[in-house]
Amino acid sequence: MKLQIALDEMSIEQGLALCEKVRESIDIIEIGTPFIIDEGMRAVRAFRKAFPEKEILADAKIMDAGEYEAEICFKAGADYVTVLGVTDTLTVKGCLDAAKKYGKEVFVDMICVKDIEARVAELEAIGVTHIAVHTGVDQQAAGRTPLEDLVQMKAASQKSQLSVAGGINYKTVDTLQGRRRGHRHRRRGHRPCR
Repeated sequence: MKLQIALDEMSIEQGLALCEKVRESIDIIEIGTPFIIDEGMRAVRAFRKAFPEKEILADAKIMDAGEYEAEICFKAGADYVTVLGVTDTLTVKGCLDAAKKYGKEVFVDMICVKDIEARVAELEAIGVTHIAVHTGVDQQAAGRTPLEDLVQMKAASQKSQLSVAGGINYKTVDTLQGRRRGHRHRRRGHRPCR
């Protein structure tokens, strides 16, 4: 299992300081979507330089122009990029093409995917091997957790590495860990644990 810290609502300086404090405990540093919107690829480059031994995930949530946008992230130093599972399959293929070119990986973020079983089958058929269960902040506020989707995704997936994001904290991590041995999870680093 790998532990990923997600950085969303902070400055580059604050994020660097936080990651330095937990350097020995984390495996992956996620440059979250709000962070990318605020700082762009400057954030990815800063964390790549400061933490050369860590894996960097750019949570770009790509929805169009897959190859082009994924390439921007990989050139900046990301090891992983995210593409939304609700997008067109051609966009996902474009991200996979860029990942192959740079020797990197793509995670398909399944937030808001209605038919998980069918979409997982479609994604794995085109070569996707990394899929993320993601319960968004708005969904969490309504009481949703990733557990149901995780069970569904585990049953549907034939070969993908699964990731879990959203609603993970010291109260829920043990439950999730018991359900997904061998996978990774993300704990948000931008607000108090929920």
